Amino acid sequence: MSVIEWRLPYPARRSHQCRCHSVIRAYCYRIAHRRRQRMNTPPSPPSLSGAERTDGSPVRIGALVPLSRPGWVEAGRHLLAGLELAVREVNDAGGIVGRPLELVVRDTAADPQKAAAAVDELARLGVAALAGEYHSVVARAAAARADALGLPFLCSSAVLDALTEQPTDWVARLAPAQSHGWRIYADFLLRAGHRRIAIAAEPSVYWASGARVLRDHLAPRGGTVIELDMRALAPTAVCDELVDNRATALLLLVGQPEPAVSIVECVRHDRRLAEIMIGAPAGQPEFAEWATSLGDDGTAIPFLRYLPERLGPLGVRVETALRERLAEAPSFVAFEGYDTVAVLAEVLRSYGADRARIAESWPRVAVEGTRGQIRFSRMPGTSVWQWAWPPIHVVDRDPAEPGRFRTLHTG
Repeated sequence: MSVIEWRLPYPARRSHQCRCHSVIRAYCYRIAHRRRQRMNTPPSPPSLSGAERTDGSPVRIGALVPLSRPGWVEAGRHLLAGLELAVREVNDAGGIVGRPLELVVRDTAADPQKAAAAVDELARLGVAALAGEYHSVVARAAAARADALGLPFLCSSAVLDALTEQPTDWVARLAPAQSHGWRIYADFLLRAGHRRIAIAAEPSVYWASGARVLRDHLAPRGGTVIELDMRALAPTAVCDELVDNRATALLLLVGQPEPAVSIVECVRHDRRLAEIMIGAPAGQPEFAEWATSLGDDGTAIPFLRYLPERLGPLGVRVETALRERLAEAPSFVAFEGYDTVAVLAEVLRSYGADRARIAESWPRVAVEGTRGQIRFSRMPGTSVWQWAWPPIHVVDRDPAEPGRFRTLHTG
């Protein structure tokens, strides 16, 4: 909600005739001040007053993207490609009420502190809103800072349920909440007959949250989750643990490329584990780097993919343009980037570039994206405005044709 500026019809004078005006002004000031405190937002600078300006100055969006290690650089590259393509198309169509849309990119490098500092910098630069980020823990830090500053943030790809500790109107998200997607993955495991499931996990809020979702969903349905601490186990030792625990499935809750690639190679070449299924719910096999690193060993590893089985006309057109830009097949992350800008552009056209008005608009958004119509609502267990839900499938790379994805389960 924006702070209201109250204007009285006549100036107050220091006389008994206008004392009522002074009382009214003081009362209105207190209301406005309390609203500002409640929203925790500083007054917007003049450059953020709206998209209706005619001086040709750009409407700026800050983009948070992992573009260097230890961030998942390939995911960042795809996310940025989608953001940039959509910005180009918006500007080719006339911009935001005649003003160009400009992307101000900052590399988060999977570092929460670096992301928080980038949010501060972008706020000072006068961006109307924030977009992007792939890593959940990093997005959480960015969301907390954006909430504190009163800066709208449309998160593209991060899935951690609680992006902020308290409910906020400043943050919205396109990617599904982790609990929603990973329960779908757990249902897939059960339907495939897996009851003894091992997870190779590294320490992280994101991995711990995923493990908890799987355990809570599988246990009441007869499933057992065996946790393998990758701080203590080498990839070869993982194979022994799988045999000893009679696991039928191994899930990779670890970083890419390492130790994920080494674990897959060890398991694939251990004759004792010829029948075990390897899974990667976080989506590591989505990217070309996975196929390049593992070849045939990287096929038949199911993961969550946030794309429909068949794209509509907009999705097909965007896929072609993204393929040209990336020189490879676009991942679902690239589509998330495109849809992020599509939503923000429509919001800016309809409500202007004032930060508070952007935050107020989330529940009124209705935008046709590459993967369906995007609307935001409040979902139980999440603290931000959420698209409920993008399409979700469990897919894998076809062993007969590694460049093709097979749909195994639909959420």
